[in-house]
Amino acid sequence: MDLSLNPFSSGTRLRDMIRAIRASKTAAEERAVVRRECAAIRAAISENDQDYRHRNMAKLMFIHMLGYPTHFGQMECLKLIAASGFPEKRIGYLGLTLLLDERQEVLMLVTNSLKQDLNHSNQFIVGLALCALGNICSAEMARDLAPEVERLLQTRDPNTKKKAALCSIRIVRKVPDLAENFMGSAASLLKEKHHGVLISVVQLCTELCKSSREALEYLRKHSVEGLVRILRDVSNSSYAPEYDIAGITDPFLHIRVLRLMRTLGQGDADCSEYVNDILAQVATKTESNKNAGNAILYECVETIMGIEATSGLRVLAINILGRFLSNRDNNIRYVALNMLMKAMAMDTLAVQRHRVTILECVKDADVSIRKRALELVYLLVNDTNVKPLTKELIDYLEVSDDDFKEDLTAKICSIVEKFSQDKLWYLDQMFKVLTLTGNFVKDDVWHALIVLISNASELQGYSVRSLYKALQACGTQESLVRVAVWCIGEYGEMLVNNISMLDVEEPITVTESDAVDALELALKRYSVDVTTRAMCLVALLKLSSRFPSTSKRIQVIVVQNKGNTVLELQQRSIEFNSIIQRHQSIKSSLLERMPVLDEASYLEKRAASSQATVSLTKSTPSAASGGSLKVPNGAVKPPPAPLADLLDLSSDDAPVTTSAPSTAPNDFLQDLLGIGLTDTSTAGGAPSASTDILMDLLSIGSYPVQNGPPATSNISSPGQVTKHAPGTPQVIDLLDGLSPSTPLPDVNAAYPSITAFQSATLKVTFNFKKQPGKPQETTMHASFTNLTSATLTNFMFQAAVPKFIQLRLDPASSSTLPASGNGSITQSLSVTNNQHGQKPLAMRIRISYKVNGEDRLEQGQISNFPAGL
Repeated sequence: MDLSLNPFSSGTRLRDMIRAIRASKTAAEERAVVRRECAAIRAAISENDQDYRHRNMAKLMFIHMLGYPTHFGQMECLKLIAASGFPEKRIGYLGLTLLLDERQEVLMLVTNSLKQDLNHSNQFIVGLALCALGNICSAEMARDLAPEVERLLQTRDPNTKKKAALCSIRIVRKVPDLAENFMGSAASLLKEKHHGVLISVVQLCTELCKSSREALEYLRKHSVEGLVRILRDVSNSSYAPEYDIAGITDPFLHIRVLRLMRTLGQGDADCSEYVNDILAQVATKTESNKNAGNAILYECVETIMGIEATSGLRVLAINILGRFLSNRDNNIRYVALNMLMKAMAMDTLAVQRHRVTILECVKDADVSIRKRALELVYLLVNDTNVKPLTKELIDYLEVSDDDFKEDLTAKICSIVEKFSQDKLWYLDQMFKVLTLTGNFVKDDVWHALIVLISNASELQGYSVRSLYKALQACGTQESLVRVAVWCIGEYGEMLVNNISMLDVEEPITVTESDAVDALELALKRYSVDVTTRAMCLVALLKLSSRFPSTSKRIQVIVVQNKGNTVLELQQRSIEFNSIIQRHQSIKSSLLERMPVLDEASYLEKRAASSQATVSLTKSTPSAASGGSLKVPNGAVKPPPAPLADLLDLSSDDAPVTTSAPSTAPNDFLQDLLGIGLTDTSTAGGAPSASTDILMDLLSIGSYPVQNGPPATSNISSPGQVTKHAPGTPQVIDLLDGLSPSTPLPDVNAAYPSITAFQSATLKVTFNFKKQPGKPQETTMHASFTNLTSATLTNFMFQAAVPKFIQLRLDPASSSTLPASGNGSITQSLSVTNNQHGQKPLAMRIRISYKVNGEDRLEQGQISNFPAGL
């Protein structure tokens, strides 16, 4: 064949194909080039062209990287792997790792070739097989090939050992039960001198500790001494050009060893005591003028904070973080602030020593550092330092950026409310905040301020005078105007007559007309804000009673809003004008000062409201958004049904009352109305008084509470008569014919909970619930528990079922799973078995998550569902 006549034949070189693709000026031209090249490769495959098989595979890999389908070339990978030459195997294994993944069934065909290559005499071919296995190994392949990999850990060649250790990590992740096979080899390899082998083995040991409690205990006994030796050797070693980075010997090995020490020392006092000396040596000897040294110091600090270290060692670690705060690199300062926040729970006093430096970080140009430093300052505040810290923050509030003022204002208000022991100091700080950033103060904050002023009778005069002066100086802050207007309306006579003067005050001269001027100016300035204008009108009405000489002027101001387009203001204007003009006799009593507001009651309601808001934020977003939800498997969950649907008694999905004598938390009527939530039945088995809430709502009658069951004989079919016990009022059964006359049995009792999946990391428990009349439908509630000591993030649960089963996944309650079983994630599944009674339920699950920044994937099959599902 003349290749020059067919530039897209299977004999075309890879560089020629790449040149043709790059020469394409449009996407259509590129697709045409790829289409012709793929056609030529298909033709070569069908002709079993062995001369250009490796070249075709190289082209397919490039086409795959461009995003085009290349599944038709998967079998060519297996043929190249089965070849005897190293070049063919190299291309074959490279294609295998690119074109296939562990989910492909064709991967099972390569297991035998991998086994042969792992036993090959050529170390380079062994290395190819180990690299491929470490990238695409599935659980089945891991079980089959683990003995070969374990044997290769004991070979003499360091490169083979290194690759075998990395491959072992993949095997342990896929099958944690195999961890015990690698414990002894991993511990013995810590005596190696080759740094590449050491890094790989340390990573393997770390993975073993995460996967198996037994491996963790074994390595605590047999590897700590070796780790200390490794760390001492690399710390004290002389210059080694092959490992040197910025004057530091192999910082990567430093960091890996420190992380493994943290894992081993966490919760183990003996192990922690053994590594204390070497950690102190690393923390004091490592130079911090280079980035590599800072990385080692940071990892050393994190290890000290993570183990059972001595108090002196923790102080040393916190001092290192204090030095980080003075570094010019923003990243180093940010991670130092993060670590100091964690250190607050261990040694608050040591962190307090760096308070001045942390306060300077609040004023940093980088917004991320400012916010993190502000959160740390908030944690540093206590009863002894609250006043100087608050003064520093308020001073900075005046010059801070507008983007940062909202966060800073919220923190200052929270600090003042939480730590104020003196009401006068509290008022002074809040007045300063209102004057500087009143537009950023939230409603509940100035509401609480008004409540406190109402309760502090000795400070009401001081408050109204301070707010009047602030209003004259800065009347552009919305919250300041509202609080000032309210106080002038309530305590206007104290402002004019200088009543309840404090020693720290100087008398001011304010006339009745000046007070009205302030309110009139606020009314005109905030022409758009309905709340502020309404408060101004109320305050003016009150001043008309306190200052009779200004009544006519106030009436003129009020009447100006009679034609306002806002109904609220129009109504107030008309009603207030009527009070001023026609009801002089009752005006003084009607406009008396407000009674003292119940501070305890307000604070209780505020706390309950805040808690409800937090709970709503943490729950599924369906209640807030009202729209569709994206669930992990890519499906879309419909919006929640309206409330009426929950109470739709004619629906087939209506909840059924069971006969179990317990509370009914899922009874929506009871929950919404707040009645009958507790069981009122007696020991004799009488029905609850709230059994028929609809009857109670309609006032048609109710069942009496007796010591025995009522003598009634409810007939479900229409037209039948219901017989009642003597003395029982006759009740019209509105639900007759819609529900059975006797309570249905508890449908949940027949289906016990099961442990659907359990590994060294996770435990998954399923609970089941069925609706009456729908045996093919089952609602499952999955609960996920973390069995390890590390928090799992980016948690995602996926499930697959056979075609005769329909599956719907609801969103999970969270994406973060706390460590050591301290909390769980819940998720609901709804399945419909279209062959109920003929085929049982079956399900495959896959769970992905991140632990310490590393992606993990676990999967399994559930076949132990209870019978009848």
